[in-house]
Amino acid sequence: MGWPFMTVVVGEDIKMAEYSENQKLVLPHEYGCEILLEKTTLSKAKDSSFPNDAYLIWYINDGQKCIDLTRAAKRVNLFDMYYDKYGPGSVQKIDFGYGRVNPKLWGYKQPEKKKKR
Repeated sequence: MGWPFMTVVVGEDIKMAEYSENQKLVLPHEYGCEILLEKTTLSKAKDSSFPNDAYLIWYINDGQKCIDLTRAAKRVNLFDMYYDKYGPGSVQKIDFGYGRVNPKLWGYKQPEKKKKR
């Protein structure tokens, strides 16, 4: 009697976006970060419905100034991610976001109540 074998999918096809020469493929979850708004405006990032642990980061990408709203446990993780992605001298400023929602409750959806008989 032998061991039953099963087929396991090892990897999935990942479609990579086109990146410029100075950009690398950087996955935010490897740095413990989550990008909420990418290449946005300051007026959109000032929305108070975001979690209060989100940071605003100003950086330069191909000569353009950009703003992202990103969650991270530590600022150093955020800096490392953008430094690795866009290169040295790209990160201009990191500041607190304008969110007011508790991070534990952000994105929480209350379960539907079942009808009582």
